[in-house]
Amino acid sequence: MSATVALSEYEIERGKPMPDKNHALIQGNLFFLIRLFYSEKYTVLPEINLDLPIRERIPDLAIFPVMKFHPDENEIRMKEAPLCAIEILSAKQDLAELMTKRAEYFTGGVLSYWLVLPALYTIYVFYSATEYQIFSGKDILQDFKLGIELNLEEVFK
Repeated sequence: MSATVALSEYEIERGKPMPDKNHALIQGNLFFLIRLFYSEKYTVLPEINLDLPIRERIPDLAIFPVMKFHPDENEIRMKEAPLCAIEILSAKQDLAELMTKRAEYFTGGVLSYWLVLPALYTIYVFYSATEYQIFSGKDILQDFKLGIELNLEEVFK
């Protein structure tokens, strides 16, 4: 007999497992590095609701063209697809789930999808559902569609 695990409000609302410490550290590092080096070109948003054609999704980070804050122009669910969706595998998360999300993000119009595997110090940068590059260890991540380069030593610090 298998034990039933109750889902938290976070997991029910977002449709994904609760993030762990390593997930949070990497998400913070990616957010910081993208803001630090690319804020003139991009706006990076954490945990934003995306209204995709297949279903609503909430990536760990989403990269958009530069946006300005306008209090009268708020959105609960972003209708515009981000340029890039970033998902970080949590300790309790299934890799197959993130692969399903990959296809949904591309159907929704993203240019690239980053899949971060913390335990392997690795990031897969997908340019389509089947075309990707793998960056790990001391590599410099290069997203050629967005012109972003990040030192993985800084991401996994």
